Amino acid sequence: MSEEVVSKNFIEVEIDKDLKEGVYDHVCTRFPPEPNGYLHIGHAKSIILNYGLAKKYNGEFHMRFDDTNPTKEKVEFVDSIKADIQWLGADWGEHLYFASNYFDKMYEVAVDLIKKGLAYVSDLTAEEMREYRGDFEKPGKEDPSRNRSVEENLQLFEDMKNGKFEDGSHTLRAKIDMASPNINMRDPILYRVAHMTHHNTGDKWCIYPMYDFAHPLEDAFEGITHSICTLEFEDHRPLYDWVVKSAGFAHPPRQIEFAKMYLTNVVTGKRYIKKLVEDGIVDGWDDPRLVSIAALRRRGFTPSSIQKFVELSGISKANSSSDYAMLEYCIREDLKTSRSRVMAVLDPVKLVIDNYESDEIEWLEAPNNLENEALGSRKVPFGKELYIDREDFMIEPPKKYFRLYPGNEVRLMNAYFVTCNSYETDENGKVTCIHCTYDPATKGGDSPDGRKVKGTIHWVAAKTALKAEVRLYENIVDEEKGVYNEDGSLNLNPNSLTVLKDCLVEPSLKDAKAYDSFQFVRQGFFCVDSKDSKPDSLVFNRIVSLKSSFKLPVNN
Repeated sequence: MSEEVVSKNFIEVEIDKDLKEGVYDHVCTRFPPEPNGYLHIGHAKSIILNYGLAKKYNGEFHMRFDDTNPTKEKVEFVDSIKADIQWLGADWGEHLYFASNYFDKMYEVAVDLIKKGLAYVSDLTAEEMREYRGDFEKPGKEDPSRNRSVEENLQLFEDMKNGKFEDGSHTLRAKIDMASPNINMRDPILYRVAHMTHHNTGDKWCIYPMYDFAHPLEDAFEGITHSICTLEFEDHRPLYDWVVKSAGFAHPPRQIEFAKMYLTNVVTGKRYIKKLVEDGIVDGWDDPRLVSIAALRRRGFTPSSIQKFVELSGISKANSSSDYAMLEYCIREDLKTSRSRVMAVLDPVKLVIDNYESDEIEWLEAPNNLENEALGSRKVPFGKELYIDREDFMIEPPKKYFRLYPGNEVRLMNAYFVTCNSYETDENGKVTCIHCTYDPATKGGDSPDGRKVKGTIHWVAAKTALKAEVRLYENIVDEEKGVYNEDGSLNLNPNSLTVLKDCLVEPSLKDAKAYDSFQFVRQGFFCVDSKDSKPDSLVFNRIVSLKSSFKLPVNN
């Protein structure tokens, strides 16, 4: 009997090798965002990957804020990132950390590097630093301060810490190799002077470590075994290894790079989103037209749909793009059998059943989801006056129009057959009321005499319908013209948001809460807006329409 072949991504293959060879006896991963904005769909891949690896190998997962740059970081971003990661299901347990909590230890490492002759204080300006560094064609030149004595460097570094120098006047540099073909290794900056208040440490520090120095130390302090990061850090790996080795760690973490997740025709750049927010084009970082994790959550995407999307996108070393339609496919698949199908009329026109004698409400049985009997059924109110969608009635219909028109009979979903007898219009010719008769024998939507109708339309009862606002979303950028204009600005889609104010929904939705989602029959999947919806003024966001042209690739 042959063994089952388990497919593994290249990172899992490397971890298996490290464990087998005894490089590590356990697995510890982390997700280390800088709190300078909201996370987006690309970050979801890293979160799910790192947490998934820790879980698969019965290891630890750490959540750490890489907060070494106080110029851009805010508590608001810290809180939003925590909420996003918890929503995605990544549980850090007791392992929540801040890089800023290691500032004392980082300073000690820097002092130790100076004592070992591996770091020195420079007083080159930023412009001079660039000039001395060289480029891919020519090696760099030595900093005039490179051979200062250990004692002088220690004093200058302490003076930097004690606030004796202005911003930009001094830096601490690693002493590595100014002729290295890898420009990252040409005596990179380890610390800079910055008199700024930090969200976590306040005014304690006026020098801050650079990312390439702080990040490997954070991993080493926490005992991270595998530092999983994206491909742009591949050229930084020699510096990562130099830092942890020079700091004297016996079991340094191993950096492994993978390809970022790129999504077609979306905006993920923080400076672009920041401008959209500041210009009032979107109502915040969680506007449902964006692909921040908070925006996807508010729009109605689920953690499982994003996990499925990451899985389908795959983990590899090669850069590639995933189609937004695949993300929509994942949420449709997740919701189609798990959510109730309810009736909502987005553009209402009144329908009166002239031969329906009672003024009382009749309660009819309606299944919640024909594809999932476990969701049960509900009672929907029916009466003499209803509302239907305007597009479900035409005075002069084209061929193959099977909905309601004068003389035609249709099925009212889960109710009765009705036939249109007449209609009323206003002075502009717009239909204001449709008059029908119904067949009482067709209760439930079937005719005892075998009579067939080709059209079925949804409706709500006028007496019990709830008013709602419905927001229909399209891509915030014009896909046909591309994301960016020639000047680098965003090519915005003027129709990215359509707000329908006078919609009507069935009363079963009166207790719907933020993030609750439903399928509106024949319309799409919708979610209760978490920011603007109130019990007495419901607001629904369209998550996704019902139909898609996307097809999963077939593996041969």
